[in-house]
Amino acid sequence: MSDNQAIIVPRISSFPGHEARARVILRWLAQLNVVEERPSTCGRGFNRMAYAIAPGARQVVEQPQLLPFGQSINGLEVVNKRCIYTPTEHFAEEAGCPACRQEIGEALFDSLEEWMPGQTDNFRCPECGHEDDINGFLFLQPCAFSNLGFIFNNWAPATFRQGFLDEFAERLGYPLALVPVVL
Repeated sequence: MSDNQAIIVPRISSFPGHEARARVILRWLAQLNVVEERPSTCGRGFNRMAYAIAPGARQVVEQPQLLPFGQSINGLEVVNKRCIYTPTEHFAEEAGCPACRQEIGEALFDSLEEWMPGQTDNFRCPECGHEDDINGFLFLQPCAFSNLGFIFNNWAPATFRQGFLDEFAERLGYPLALVPVVL
């Protein structure tokens, strides 16, 4: 089985108080025993630090037998900086305007050069002028753009339960995107 990620991202570019909210979410996940309370070297990132999978993870997924218990990379990494979350394989970069329904993917993805350094959170449709947070536009494939993200390493095949995703969104206070990534 290839390495993968299930990434939960709030649909807002600049999450207010993102670091504090990340701590709240981590406490909640640790209380549910979904992840361990303290980080260890079970991640994929720069220093490999992540929150290891815990037995309660079986309660939040559809297929617990596919969870990465026993794998060296099995933890939750929290991203607290502006990041673009897209699938790595076959991402089409297609997007539409919610107002005029026109295809505007090329212009939207070109605008990420301004979005990434934080010059703006918004995108303006070149067809009709509708302006919104970049996450408010329509995407054919799951993707999101935010300064907060939760990367569950090797959890994607297990598939999060909808009730868990709904509660996660409620605790974030924003709609969320679930971005599956195959590495």
